[in-house]
Amino acid sequence: MLERLFKLKEQGTDIRTEVIAGLTTFLTMAYIIFVNPAILSETGMDRGAVFVATCLAAAIGCFVMGLVANYPVAQAPGMGLNAFFTYTVVFQMGYSWQVALGAVFLSGLCFIALSLFKVRELIINSIPLSLRTGISAGIGMFLALIALQNSGIVVAHPATLVSMGDLSAFAPAMAALGFFLTIGLVNRGIKGAVMIAILIVTAISVISGNVQYAGIVSAPPSLAPTFMQMDLSGAFDVAMISVVFAFLFVDLFDTAGTLVGVATKAELMDKDGKLPRLNRALLADSTATTVGAVLGTSNTTSFIESVSGVAAGGRTGLTAVVVGILFLLALMFSPLAGMVPAYATAGALFYVAILMMSGLVSVNWRDLTEAAPVVVVCLMMPLTYSIAHGIGLGFISYCAIKAFSGKGRDVPISIWVLAALFLLKFVM
Repeated sequence: MLERLFKLKEQGTDIRTEVIAGLTTFLTMAYIIFVNPAILSETGMDRGAVFVATCLAAAIGCFVMGLVANYPVAQAPGMGLNAFFTYTVVFQMGYSWQVALGAVFLSGLCFIALSLFKVRELIINSIPLSLRTGISAGIGMFLALIALQNSGIVVAHPATLVSMGDLSAFAPAMAALGFFLTIGLVNRGIKGAVMIAILIVTAISVISGNVQYAGIVSAPPSLAPTFMQMDLSGAFDVAMISVVFAFLFVDLFDTAGTLVGVATKAELMDKDGKLPRLNRALLADSTATTVGAVLGTSNTTSFIESVSGVAAGGRTGLTAVVVGILFLLALMFSPLAGMVPAYATAGALFYVAILMMSGLVSVNWRDLTEAAPVVVVCLMMPLTYSIAHGIGLGFISYCAIKAFSGKGRDVPISIWVLAALFLLKFVM
């Protein structure tokens, strides 16, 4: 049955290899079961329910990706998108988390439509590579700021906006330790490095009395506080259009980039350099996002950590299915997830920020018309505390800089339209 479903022999793999690859991928991305509830619960969402929603959305996404698309790509609620959900849509724009979930649900439906009607290539190809790179790096810088803020390493200051916190305090010290441990373990090739660092910091916090011990294993918490709680009427507000677009935009490019990266590493590209069954993979991603919103979590997306499983030999969807099963088993560890303090996840956030910013190496820094908009996006996301604002200002600056440099004809019409819409939004 497994051979018929996943074509193991055709891909030069076997069940044992795929199981080991799935376990490897899970260990490298399992930090999300601690980080995602910690971030989304700041909006007032029930932390236990978000934990369950995170595990279930990840499992469903992995099962669909493995069984429908047959790719060794694991899915879970994405970093950056959960930050946008919490710190921009809820905190900055003032919407309730129910409305934010409604926007996630709508973005998932839009993603499904794009996948079914095969217009993804048109959208992706119309966005300049520099802007795509800048958006990813900007989200990384935004995550870094959140990590520094949550740990108390960076604090508010009336004169300079930000300043250094008290590094001798417990939380900043533990956040720094978590970051150093993460980088050290990753560099040594330790599987599950990020999760291990989080657990070590949490253990130290429990031993020192800064966190109360609540147990390790128990029955999963109730999903009721977040299940079917999205507010669709609020999400249809005109002002939410940019939010739905931002969710869709970031999810779309994050997924596309991850799929290409993982497929290249696994040598799954066809002779023309294209991804077979690409629309199936995108449909899996968009379906998981829609279902995740119903359950009570932000956008579910493909994880670049899947490369670790590919490096361990994973070549088929069986790898993703194994990851999905492990996410279901993780439901039993809700007390452990509830004990993890915000500063314990700061190191993980900073590590993810580094990964997202590494793409800046591909920017043509000699061409100022390409480099300048990237810098605008990267700086404006953290400084305006908004991914959506950063994206909008990036599109506007790209068009303006190209126009004033005599290169306006090089800008696709779709980019001019998007820039005009963003400008209209800011003006009004």
